[in-house]
Amino acid sequence: MSSVASDSDFKTASADEDWLAVGTVVAAQGLNGELRVNPASDFPERFTKPGPRWLQHKGATPQEMMLTSGRQLPGRSLFVVRFKGVDSRSAAEALVGQKLLVSCTDRPKLEEGEFHLLDLVGLEARLNSNNNNVVGTVSDLISGGNDLLEITRPDGRKLLIPFVDQIVPEVHQAEGWLLITPPPGLLEL
Repeated sequence: MSSVASDSDFKTASADEDWLAVGTVVAAQGLNGELRVNPASDFPERFTKPGPRWLQHKGATPQEMMLTSGRQLPGRSLFVVRFKGVDSRSAAEALVGQKLLVSCTDRPKLEEGEFHLLDLVGLEARLNSNNNNVVGTVSDLISGGNDLLEITRPDGRKLLIPFVDQIVPEVHQAEGWLLITPPPGLLEL
């Protein structure tokens, strides 16, 4: 089954580098500078493997931080992380609301049939392998219980297509298109 390994696609012009938003700092955890992060990534190592990460206030330049440790809260989708130099609750609280970023070049290896969100956005959605039956262009992916491709039609209308093998049986990333086989009536919604 095709699946999307998602890191949110977030781009900013800072030192000519593109960024992936992998989470948001939502709260301080305890008194010693740990932070709770709501993930926007399917890769837990983004929050558990030590190394450089970047934090960014909306509209500001990303600031490099060194992730020293991280763990997932049992039974929750939240991660608790620690950054070098953040060693008090007040220092942690000052970071709440910031986006946790990694470089676009820091992309984990994917399994066969998996795709990064950034690789799908911009692909043409076609009803057959010919160029003459283009439905629109993939403009976004909505993650939830099931992934949905948002396709922008030539007239500007948005169409949501479930990203499942039965409806999107082929992705031709190198050629810039994907095949959709929607059930009757889906394109008229």
